[in-house]
Amino acid sequence: MAFWLFKSEPNEYSLQDLAAEPGGRGCWDGIRNYQARNYLRDRVALGDGVLFYHSACKQPAVVGTAEVVRAAYPDPAQFDPDSRYFDPKASTDKPRWYCVDLTWRGQFAQPLPLIEIRKNPQLTEMVLVKQGRLSIQPVRKAEWETILALGGL
Repeated sequence: MAFWLFKSEPNEYSLQDLAAEPGGRGCWDGIRNYQARNYLRDRVALGDGVLFYHSACKQPAVVGTAEVVRAAYPDPAQFDPDSRYFDPKASTDKPRWYCVDLTWRGQFAQPLPLIEIRKNPQLTEMVLVKQGRLSIQPVRKAEWETILALGGL
């Protein structure tokens, strides 16, 4: 089992949106960054834990957790000309983009803001702190456990 941090803009798709999906299960699609795509395609696996992070908002923060319930598969949006994630260079024979399915696991009592994460000496080496912009990031087990404890889960 590995651990990840997935970033989402809450006005686009929030933890509450995932929880509201039938069975609390939804597709994590629309990734259009090659490094994040490679993580999804090559490393994210069934059963992996996910820290759900709200970004591009007033208070960026880890807000809860999810679990990967379907490993990488071609993102159907890349083939849909009406989708904003359409990619004319993608084909069903050679997909360029991938997605995974997540299920909601829990919400923190209070969001854990990025500013608090940066202050915590146990989290100074997190990818989130070192290379913040990436939308899919690996998380070490010790970081996972620290974040869960700080979030009250």
